[in-house]
Amino acid sequence: MIDLTAGEICSELAPTIRDGAIDAINNGVNRYTDTVGMVELREALARKISLDTGRIWKAEEVAVTSGAKQALFNAAMVLLNPGDEVIIPAPYWTTFPAQVLLAGGTPIFVDSRSNGYVPRIEHIKGAITERTRAIVVNTPSNPTGTVYDFQTLMAIAQIAINRNLWIIFDECYGDFVHRGHTHHPIVSVAPEIRTRALIVNSFSKSLALTGWRIGYLAGPKEVINAVKALQSHTTSNPNVIAQHAVLAHLQRGGSDYESKLRSRLTSARRVGLDVLSSLTRVPVARAQGGFYFYLDLSHLLRPASEDGASTTADDIVTGLLAEAGVAAVSGTAFGDPVGLRLSYGIPPEKLATGLARLVEFLNAWK
Repeated sequence: MIDLTAGEICSELAPTIRDGAIDAINNGVNRYTDTVGMVELREALARKISLDTGRIWKAEEVAVTSGAKQALFNAAMVLLNPGDEVIIPAPYWTTFPAQVLLAGGTPIFVDSRSNGYVPRIEHIKGAITERTRAIVVNTPSNPTGTVYDFQTLMAIAQIAINRNLWIIFDECYGDFVHRGHTHHPIVSVAPEIRTRALIVNSFSKSLALTGWRIGYLAGPKEVINAVKALQSHTTSNPNVIAQHAVLAHLQRGGSDYESKLRSRLTSARRVGLDVLSSLTRVPVARAQGGFYFYLDLSHLLRPASEDGASTTADDIVTGLLAEAGVAAVSGTAFGDPVGLRLSYGIPPEKLATGLARLVEFLNAWK
């Protein structure tokens, strides 16, 4: 069986991460840190975010979290009151609506499928009510791999400014943007949104550290203070060894590891797109960023008829696993009954084989 479901890159550790963790263990590091992370790490992250955005950030505006999921959870819990609405473009990462619901809020979905998986500005405006509190922006997108352009981000920021809304900006895949596209931090696009924006990021993707659970949330000092109070009663500080490992990488890592990771994904994307070009009834994925191919299966599916019979992406995923030995993620998980997500972060030797089986299966689907 070939698994194309994983939301991670199969890779060796960055040497700086490994050595930083080993050094911390050898030095007897085993105590609590500040609830939202070591000051030294938050200072290093503030420098990183300053370089990424072209705006000055301070340690007091950064909270280290146990991965991006905790950063999103913290954001939802400190921003939302019961009944507040959050606009989420669909298809969406499953955690977005789940975190809103956990905080007592209501997710409001804006379908982006008709516009290349980028939400239309008029649709976002049409979804705003007096209960709207925030807009989620995820670029590059999980699951679609779409990269939002400068004009779209500017327009979304302007809506938030005019309507006094928050922007929850998830850029966890921002290090993986392919030729012809550019990742734009929203606070760089519209600096005036800074006081209404929360940046969510992690090292799970950029350093292939999914199991280490280390991420961060950046935003206004008063929000980070609220996050600190919340996190002190949930998980307290993130894993101290992971903190030291990431700090070591930021201090002495350079960019060699990240460059090699990007090069590998670029090669895998090229191989995958070549194989997927043989699909006869399914448009080839754009795969602008991240490490997913997202397929639109609408031409393969049978709509509901008078006898109630229909097919969805779930049926294709089930058949694909049973008949071709390939595991994929149905778009129904992302609010899209006709989508299919495929990861190309898997070992390269398995990717071409898995996609070739998938192409053969989809081309024969009736």
